[in-house]
Amino acid sequence: MRHHNSIVLGLVLGLCATVVQAQGLLVVVDPDQPVPLPRPIVPTQQTLPPTAYKLKELAVQAKLVDQVARVQVSQSFVNTGSRQLEVSFMFPLPYDGAIDRLTLMVDGKEIPAKLLPAKQARSVYESIVRKNKDPALLEWMGTGMFQTSVFPVPPGAQRKVTLNYSQLLRTDHGLTDFIFPLSTAKYTSHPVEKVDFQVVIESAIDIKNVYSPTHSIDIQRSDAHFATVSFTAKNVIPNGDFRLFYDVGKGKFGTSVVSYRPDVGEDGYLLLLASPQFQSPDAERQKKTVVFVVDRSGSMEGEKIDQARAAVKYVLENLRDGDQFNIVAYDTVVESFRPELLEYNDQTRKEALGFIEGLYAGGGTNIDGALNAALSQLKDDNQPKYVLFMTDGQPTIGETNESKIVGSATKRNQVRARIVSFGVGYDVNSRLLDRISRENNGQTEYVRPNEDIEVYVSRLYSKISSPVLTDVAVRFEFDELRTEEGDPINRVFPKQINDVFEGEQLVLVGRYRKSGLAKVTITGSVGNKKQTFDFPGTLVKRSSDESYAFVEKLWAMRRVGKIIDHLDLVGKNDELVKELVSLSTKHGILTPYTSFLADENARADLALSTSELHTRRLLGRLGEAEGQAAFTQRSEKRKLQQAARPVDSFALGAQASADGFGVGGGGATFRDIDSDEEVFAKGLKNIGNYSLYSRGQLWCMPSTAKLDLKKDLDKIKVIARFSDDYFKLVQENNAVQNQLLCSQNEGEELLVELRGQTYWVK
Repeated sequence: MRHHNSIVLGLVLGLCATVVQAQGLLVVVDPDQPVPLPRPIVPTQQTLPPTAYKLKELAVQAKLVDQVARVQVSQSFVNTGSRQLEVSFMFPLPYDGAIDRLTLMVDGKEIPAKLLPAKQARSVYESIVRKNKDPALLEWMGTGMFQTSVFPVPPGAQRKVTLNYSQLLRTDHGLTDFIFPLSTAKYTSHPVEKVDFQVVIESAIDIKNVYSPTHSIDIQRSDAHFATVSFTAKNVIPNGDFRLFYDVGKGKFGTSVVSYRPDVGEDGYLLLLASPQFQSPDAERQKKTVVFVVDRSGSMEGEKIDQARAAVKYVLENLRDGDQFNIVAYDTVVESFRPELLEYNDQTRKEALGFIEGLYAGGGTNIDGALNAALSQLKDDNQPKYVLFMTDGQPTIGETNESKIVGSATKRNQVRARIVSFGVGYDVNSRLLDRISRENNGQTEYVRPNEDIEVYVSRLYSKISSPVLTDVAVRFEFDELRTEEGDPINRVFPKQINDVFEGEQLVLVGRYRKSGLAKVTITGSVGNKKQTFDFPGTLVKRSSDESYAFVEKLWAMRRVGKIIDHLDLVGKNDELVKELVSLSTKHGILTPYTSFLADENARADLALSTSELHTRRLLGRLGEAEGQAAFTQRSEKRKLQQAARPVDSFALGAQASADGFGVGGGGATFRDIDSDEEVFAKGLKNIGNYSLYSRGQLWCMPSTAKLDLKKDLDKIKVIARFSDDYFKLVQENNAVQNQLLCSQNEGEELLVELRGQTYWVK
């Protein structure tokens, strides 16, 4: 009798108005033995396992028109095992879901499907989980599903599954929410070769904000009514949902407010998105002043000076008639292209390009003289001014004292020019650059030795090329606010906004203590005219679910960056160190000073109770002003301060796979300051707003880490995995809480607190 495996291929397809789900996975159901879902771990054996598969490619094309999503999903699965697989497609569906135009094609042939109600679907899921002793499907418990007929997939064969459907999306407080869960794609024997998203947004009303809290997306806008969002990754393990917000509206500014308050007794968290009106290509732009300050010292010789020339040329080719500019080049001596600012036109552009061609590296580094020469040319003529300051070293000529250089630049900067510093390579005095930028309304960009200066400068200039509103301030106003209540909005980041540019999106986070309807007021200058824009915003009294829980973590990341910046540039502060440790621990935010929390070999009670001492000691590295460690620390600090989303991406790559990353989910990384390399932290999992720390085979939350499993047993409810009590807990959980249970691999235990009760899942 021929032996074969029966495999269920589930395409998770959310049909409710809040979630779009259409992601595939293969569940092996063997009549003779349990076969857990494959994990993206590099195999140690050379022979093919009998049952294995990989998701080779995932392509999603979606068109979002007036709150309706039309989606096509194509997935290519490969049988990497040594046996033929009999497969069936399954589509889990939420209770209140409704789908339109659902078609399912396998290699171009349509496959019929039947609908299983939620109760029957739960029974199917539970039987698979019980038999395989694998919790991976728990997050879809409680949903209905479609199921198709069975067909074979021979060893080495590939099957392409294409799904088309349309769905109504949720709109909340003006934001339309598109979610595509990628989490099932982590059940594969190898990293996915390619994940590709192409989402087109079309609206009769002007599109304003387009924002993803989950992925670093590319946004292209041809006009006010169309936007194309793309995201592509290769050789990755998708480990979380793709989520996209957008809003529409009329007027010069579009603003949306999202709030999250899990506990009425504590301040809530808010996210404000603001985007200026899209301007047509022939629209008149705000004039600006740009002064280049270019390092041509001896250390810039070779590729660096070539890149610097190319960077300045890029900006010169993209200035507009009426802009003002100049170039200051420095080594031991300081030389200006012209004694004073020039009006940009075709003739001055050509002359400036000739000046740039004549720059050669040699001599010392007179930073103080160069900045003073540039700033002394700036007069108050009511147009925004930017100083693009490039250096690859430390001050060696003229004034070399760090504090005096910063003080001199700040004193001469009487017109609130924005100094944007570009630190090129590890030899820069990174603390000096941060202080210059911080005191002069700017920011610092850090360019690693193997990176191109031109890329950083051109990207920065593309952002600042068209100022829309300068000297920006944001205010929340409430009716019936008593003076003694104080400011209801606090700890806002960024604290100082400066300017908003065409095509840029302001992402502001903060805390709030007063809920209800508020008026959001944005003020600033357009040219020499003051402008005010008002918008409504609602701050919830208490959040009913975790839909916007990401706002809390985004705020925590920026707060951590701000704390490190204060400790770096102002000095020691014990209260801030305590807050840094608390935020890092609670939210699983790894920094060079808290990465030890993810040491899987540390004792929970020892690591977490002594973390302030460890952190205080490691913060001593901020005393390093030059060199690789100094460079890396300040580059990481900047990343946290300017974070636009809680994570860079939910896609973890081959390194995590090589390090033994299974289905645990939420793998965290941090940058080692001595090697300047990303390190995968095996001892930490971030799942939604929950963080789990590994202590050997036990995974615990910060709130359960200090419990004594012998002395505190009366406070703990012990549950055996896959028991009746276990599945009762599953029913009480929401989807994110069940993802915690999904993170438990074979041989591991969980110590988690849910709804005020501690559970020890063994």
